[in-house]
Amino acid sequence: MTRQKTYLVISALGEDHPGIVNQLSKVILEQGCNIEDSRMTVLGGEFAAMLLVEGKWNTLAKIENALPELERQLGLTILCKRTGERATGRNLLPYAIDVVSLDHPGIVNTLAGFFAERDINIEDLATSTYAAAHTGAPMFAVHMTVGIPSDMHIAGLREEFMDYCDALNLDAVLEPLKG
Repeated sequence: MTRQKTYLVISALGEDHPGIVNQLSKVILEQGCNIEDSRMTVLGGEFAAMLLVEGKWNTLAKIENALPELERQLGLTILCKRTGERATGRNLLPYAIDVVSLDHPGIVNTLAGFFAERDINIEDLATSTYAAAHTGAPMFAVHMTVGIPSDMHIAGLREEFMDYCDALNLDAVLEPLKG
């Protein structure tokens, strides 16, 4: 019989400085837990992290008890929440989407609306801005992973998405997630 894994989702936000990742991961390791998934980045001058930590219920409790002191030491706002394994009820196909365009407000909301209207879940999303190579024009890039229901006609969805993006002057690619 396999035991149900127990998890703690930790989010941390605060002024960036060296050593944050080291101290966060050290507390997790010292309590006998493991970081199974994480996203950590610097946004503006702020460090932001989301971690999925796996452990036994009592080792996760030790982390929960250690977080207020860690929050004080690192000058971060730290929140945590217990969770279980992700439900896999629907048969979903993982697809990657990349979109690039001139930067303007509303791109993420427009893309999110397209997928929400079709009951397609956005599972991961990252955006960035940069200057175009030769012109210096402000550009915006979106990379996302979505879960497309297996009974959905992929070719039809792809065509609909490409037409949608073309109408908004968004350069887009929708392809099966590799790896």
